[in-house]
Amino acid sequence: MGFVDILWWILVIVLFLSSYAGIIFPIIPAPLVIWGGFLVYHFAINNEPLTAFFWWSMVVLTVIVIVADIIANSYFVKKYGGSKRGEWAAAIGVIVGSFIIPPFGILIVPTVAVFVVEMLQRRTTEEAFKASIGSLLGFLGGAFAKFVVLTVMIVWFFVLVII
Repeated sequence: MGFVDILWWILVIVLFLSSYAGIIFPIIPAPLVIWGGFLVYHFAINNEPLTAFFWWSMVVLTVIVIVADIIANSYFVKKYGGSKRGEWAAAIGVIVGSFIIPPFGILIVPTVAVFVVEMLQRRTTEEAFKASIGSLLGFLGGAFAKFVVLTVMIVWFFVLVII
């Protein structure tokens, strides 16, 4: 392995690690960053070990990550009595919160946003609080699911490449 190969591997590893930042900062498209690592490996290091089955599986897992993230937030806000506007407030709050006091803003801003939006719709304090807790649980559930799937994608890659 030459010096250039080492640099390519460093880039692959940096991309894989950077994908985890997408869990905390939703503005970073975590699955696409992982794909960057796959593509760097495939085109710059070695294109043989990555099979068609691997590529199609990564497409499926990428879709699962994106859908799970969206559905988790919506599901928990609804489950805890939130309105459609509360769901929107949670989604926008996650994006805005990632820029305000990171990484805590991503937890605080959507929770507060859902509470305020629900109160503006003349919900009781208890109903608004439950919906905001739903937003928090939705984010945490989506983040956990994203972490697990990203880890599976990375481990699968290394198993194929190393073995």
